[in-house]
Amino acid sequence: MGVTGGIAAYKAAEICRRLVDAGAIVSPVMTTAARRFLGEATLSALASEPVRTKLWGSAEPIPHTLLGQRADLVVVAPATARILGVYAAGISSDLLSATLLATRAPVLMCPAMHTEMWENPAVADNVATLTRRGVRFVGPGVGRLAGGDLGAGRMAEPDEIVRAAARLLGASSCLEGLSAVVTAGGTREPIDPVRYVGNRSSGRQGYAIAAELAARGAAVRLITTVASTLEAPRGVDTVEVETALEMLAAVEAELGLGVGSAPGGTDLLVMTAAVADFRPARPAGEKMKKAQGIPALELVANPDILARVGAAFKRGGPGGSPTGPVLVGFAAETVRPGGPALVDLARGKLEAKGADLIVANDVSLPSVGFGHATNAVVIVDRAGRVAEVPLSSKEAVAAAVVDAAQALLAERGRLCGRPDRDFPRDFAPPRKKDN
Repeated sequence: MGVTGGIAAYKAAEICRRLVDAGAIVSPVMTTAARRFLGEATLSALASEPVRTKLWGSAEPIPHTLLGQRADLVVVAPATARILGVYAAGISSDLLSATLLATRAPVLMCPAMHTEMWENPAVADNVATLTRRGVRFVGPGVGRLAGGDLGAGRMAEPDEIVRAAARLLGASSCLEGLSAVVTAGGTREPIDPVRYVGNRSSGRQGYAIAAELAARGAAVRLITTVASTLEAPRGVDTVEVETALEMLAAVEAELGLGVGSAPGGTDLLVMTAAVADFRPARPAGEKMKKAQGIPALELVANPDILARVGAAFKRGGPGGSPTGPVLVGFAAETVRPGGPALVDLARGKLEAKGADLIVANDVSLPSVGFGHATNAVVIVDRAGRVAEVPLSSKEAVAAAVVDAAQALLAERGRLCGRPDRDFPRDFAPPRKKDN
């Protein structure tokens, strides 16, 4: 367990205690800055071993290699902007950063910093880089920060971190042998060779879900429109497309639905891509010139990929088809005051698309969805279960979405070993209303 220099370091003592109570052997490593916020004696008393702080002068000649090789999991709480930066850059400037580079164990980062730091493009790039390499994140959440400020950057609570650690230790191969297809990014429908009709999707949420699925052992194929701007997660195969029709053909080929396609063996389809509803009817073969005047742009409807897949597998009734893949759709909504609630919009999409799960977000809210590193969603399924994920990193949202999909895979008997029927904890049937 690594502890770095942030005000949230005081929570590390409680995290350490809970990990030990759960049966873990905790070897704490504190940075020099962490010791300004939390006493070594406190953490040493709670952990399984005394705190280590030095790369040099230790009784162990190569302490970072020893720690890295014997670890089953490395948890860094809090994870400051500095440790994210040095780890992403491969710099071993102290015992903790050297241990992170020396381990092949899963790594769970628990970011904690002020909102301005968390939203800084450099930090966002470092998080994206580490995510692609398989590093897992929990939080940060939104709440009170140092100095009385409010905003995103608050470290996840100790119970959430301990649950994430336990899940990570038990989930490293829970989807092994399963095949998943994920779509990501916004489609681009050409007007002419230069211009297109598009949307604001960055593809980050889809890439985070692909990384989460791969980390749990699934074979993942990522159908993406943003391959040139985002690096594919480790162990994930990519198919690059641009338009809605190209994405439809790629999805149908993966599922065995296209003409001449081989029988599909996909267990899970997650449609995070923002597919354009319309495309220009007659794209120009050459760049349109201003001198030619303002063109009349005629649009035609694009196919609804998720609805077409849902119809192909004849979704209907609780649980959907037991033979087809679990179908997960995303719905970007703008909730109007006095209009339907987000969960009701999600339920409507669930039926209209024939999906098993719908993940909906209100993109009119600050820091939610397109173009942001954070998201806030509601997840609904055909059995009436609902899970709400407050404003969190897209990696945390990805974990929640995969949790919900994994629960359905378990119900269909597709997971290796014994499914955890309490998983995920926050995905529960709605309460009955009082008479």
